[in-house]
Parts: sequence; C-alpha cells; structure tokens
Amino acid sequence: QDSSDDIEDVSLFDADDDVSRRSKKSRIRHPVASFFHLFFRVSAIIVYLLCELLTNSFIACMVTIILLLSCDFWAVKNVTGRLMVGLRWWNQVDDDGRSHWVFEARKVSAQGGKTSSEAESRIFWLGLITCPMIWVIFAFSALFSFKVKWLAVVVMGVVLQGANLYGYIRCKVGSRKNLTSMATSYLGKQFLRQ
Repeated sequence: QDSSDDIEDVSLFDADDDVSRRSKKSRIRHPVASFFHLFFRVSAIIVYLLCELLTNSFIACMVTIILLLSCDFWAVKNVTGRLMVGLRWWNQVDDDGRSHWVFEARKVSAQGGKTSSEAESRIFWLGLITCPMIWVIFAFSALFSFKVKWLAVVVMGVVLQGANLYGYIRCKVGSRKNLTSMATSYLGKQFLRQ
C-alpha cells in the first residue's frame, strides 16, 4: 500500500529559493528529536573508535555499541523521521498473512505549507547519509586489518543504519519507483547537461 496521494514533497536538503521563507523555516522546531537523532549515531561511532583504548573487554564494547545502534534505529525510525521531515515507513501484515512495506510522506496541511524546517531537514539527512558511510569505511577497515571479531559489530552498524537510510529514501522518492532506474535517469540527465 502506498499513500502517494496528497503528499508533501520533502526535499533532501530543502533548497528553497525564497530567502524570507528560508529564514523563517531555518529554526529547529524539535530540538530534543534533533539531538537524539545525532546522539545515538555519533555515540556508537565514538565508542567504536575509543573502545580498545578505554577497555580490554570486547564483550562490553560490543554490547554498548549494539545497544546504541538499536536505540538509534528505533529513535530514527519511530520518532525523528516523523517529526523532523514528515516521513515514516513500516511493515504491515494483512489478514492473508502477506507482508507489505509501507513508505509514507506527511500529507499537505490545510494551509499548503510544510511543517518541517530546513535546519531539521539538513540535520536529518546529513546524519542519515553520513553515518552509514562511516560504518562502511569501518567495515573495510576491519576486513583489511583482519579484525574479524569487530567485523560483526561493524556489520550491525551498516545493517541497522543502512535499513533506515533505505527506508527513508524509499519514502522520499516514492515506493513505486525503481531506485535503480531513478539513479540511471538522474545520471543520464547530468551527463546530457554537461
């Protein structure tokens, strides 16, 4: 099921042309949500980087990192995505037992304006895109340095944060569109433009 009717276009970085509207929309409306959107992500990365310096217990580090990643996954999926950019995704099982993924964007309000601010949108998308990239770098680093025990922790980081990234990109571009064909058409347009 898709809710693609009457949805608001939530741009990745909200690049609006109207400067007066930009200054009004640039304030952060949900500071607690914005804080926790980045807190769990950055904390997991910092713990991963400093873990071997602070303690010799791999199990304590692994549990701490996985708890931080799990809290991040839950907070981003269930709270910050809805509040900061008006997007949400979930899995729904119908009466026949079939599983359906639902990707949804906030409906347009009665005034016709957006309810999310540009600053929150930037914080949301930069955090959502940057942190999985860092975990992918950690994965290659653990793989090539033969730190196999850390590879499981890093894979958890890639999977949990990558799942949220994939879900919100599907919300943003629409669940019916094929992401590969969209990327191909975008790159084709950029090539022709040059």
